[in-house]
Amino acid sequence: MVIGPFSQVLTLSKLPLRGALSDEQLEIITDAGLVIKDDKIVKVGSFNDLLIRYPTEQVQFLEDSFVAFPGIVDVHTHICWAGSRASDYASRLAGKSYQEIAKAGGGIMNTVRKTRAASQEELIELTVKRAGELLLRGVTTIEVKSGYGLSVEEELRLLEVIQEANQRTTADLIPTCLAAHVVPSEYKDVDTPTINTSSEQLYLKHIAERLLPEVKRRKLSSRVDIFVDEGAFSKMESREYLRKARDLGFDLVIHGDQFSTGAAELANEVKALSIDHLEAADIDEIITLANGTTIPVVLPGASLGLGEPFAPARKLLDAGCSLVIASDWNPGSAPMGNLLMQASVLGAAQRLSMAEIWAALTVRAAVALKLSDRGCLQTGMKADVIAFSTNDFREVLYRQGEMNPKLILKNGIFIKPQ
Repeated sequence: MVIGPFSQVLTLSKLPLRGALSDEQLEIITDAGLVIKDDKIVKVGSFNDLLIRYPTEQVQFLEDSFVAFPGIVDVHTHICWAGSRASDYASRLAGKSYQEIAKAGGGIMNTVRKTRAASQEELIELTVKRAGELLLRGVTTIEVKSGYGLSVEEELRLLEVIQEANQRTTADLIPTCLAAHVVPSEYKDVDTPTINTSSEQLYLKHIAERLLPEVKRRKLSSRVDIFVDEGAFSKMESREYLRKARDLGFDLVIHGDQFSTGAAELANEVKALSIDHLEAADIDEIITLANGTTIPVVLPGASLGLGEPFAPARKLLDAGCSLVIASDWNPGSAPMGNLLMQASVLGAAQRLSMAEIWAALTVRAAVALKLSDRGCLQTGMKADVIAFSTNDFREVLYRQGEMNPKLILKNGIFIKPQ
């Protein structure tokens, strides 16, 4: 199938995967077309040239002006949950901190209780619904974390929910095991076996020995995440858990430097794929990441939800780091889920170029998930394409999330036709 003409196609190809970017580095093809066969891109180029080169192919003519981008890749979400935390949000507006709310019975454990009480089918339907909302906003690949079960049985159930939801939605769901989200309340109430063993260490040992081998055996996830910060797990506790996960063959991800620093050094040490949050990162953390391979993932939705400063995206790029922007859609700290709006606002606040923002949502995001088959529009890539009703690519971020794609292809299939 030949599709076009597009006023502009931004391929997001040929960009360096680290460091600052200017808009002049963007490859923009005008009066362009795409040739798609099955779920892959065969060719991107001049629409008229493609009509001549592929005369026997079906042609999908576009009647209006469209600008096309690769499908957005959201590398950090928590969309598998039940219940609401609107009461937490009201408490924050009234002046309570994230940590104070958690100590009062809100926070993550509030969602854990509601998620544990939900049926398997209810959780599947909720996850599919949220994935569908993201897809209609142009997010064609969605990382989804467990982490609201916090027991061997419940974490396995949530990963099974994500697996089943992936079969029922057109978007690709990439599961991550976040059993090490926080220590469940039942572990905090148990006396530790020795004076030198904390409840955090006891819980991490339990899930490392009982949960992770079963996740691997059932092929429920290839990724393991842990929250390294105040109120969650220390660097020392996390290091041993991550080493065990790595020895089992998992890729590693870290929630880190959200409220306190120190996790970036650990991320480099264990060669984590990414470190996500970084709102508290200082110059030492930035230099550490610039000297390593771990990809910084910033989550402006959490900053907006908590009323906290943004992660230092501009400084990370200027130091030579990669940069990925993700939504962190969750019921507590980032309840919005609108990634394009979040990225637009972050870009305005930190003076990110449009090239830097789009790379952080597509090609660099795909690398953070180790997905080499998407993130840009070029021969051989997945035919994940989103297009907006405009003739100028700059309009999309200029509208700060108010402009949604009018045309969406996932694996070469029209999800939202013109």
